[in-house]
Amino acid sequence: MQHYFDSRGVARLYEMSFDDGVWKLWRTSADFSPLDFSQRFTGTFSGDGARIDGRWESSPDGTNWEHDFDLTYTKEE
Repeated sequence: MQHYFDSRGVARLYEMSFDDGVWKLWRTSADFSPLDFSQRFTGTFSGDGARIDGRWESSPDGTNWEHDFDLTYTKEE
């Protein structure tokens, strides 16, 4: 479980999994705030573990998913 919050006052709980180099987060139920839309993230670790290439998607109905934005995490040495 991941607890997200920001300076706007948004607070959400995401379920999470790690499996075979793939990190997933998803929110499909109301929690601290109403569920106006569902969200999910899929990130894939590079072979050396120095980068995660991911993408966020959103869905107004939990069935039809749309690309929201891409995201890359890079490890600094």
